Amino acid sequence: MERIYLGEFEELVLLTVAVLYDNAYGVAIAEEIEKQTGRSVSLSAVHAALNRLEEKGMLSSRLGDATAERGGRRKRLFTVLTLGSYSLQSIRETRNRLWNSISPDVLPALSL
Repeated sequence: MERIYLGEFEELVLLTVAVLYDNAYGVAIAEEIEKQTGRSVSLSAVHAALNRLEEKGMLSSRLGDATAERGGRRKRLFTVLTLGSYSLQSIRETRNRLWNSISPDVLPALSL
């Protein structure tokens, strides 16, 4: 399968969609990223990343039901597709391989 490269923020957004599973929509994704990383993110940046990931074929979206708390508006819910799952697994394997290749002599503080 062809590898499509992701930036750090796209990777965070894709991972967060996977974490939130059935409740992955813009505001929830931004809040979860902030909770998990301590990093403040703008909703527009999240939406831009979601759109890019959907264009790359890593996510799909659908409209949820209208809710009273949203003034009758519907949420756009996201789901990780096969390519997105494959990409996350590939990124994880690469990072693990690199971490495991660090000599304890080089970075002794990393030795656990």
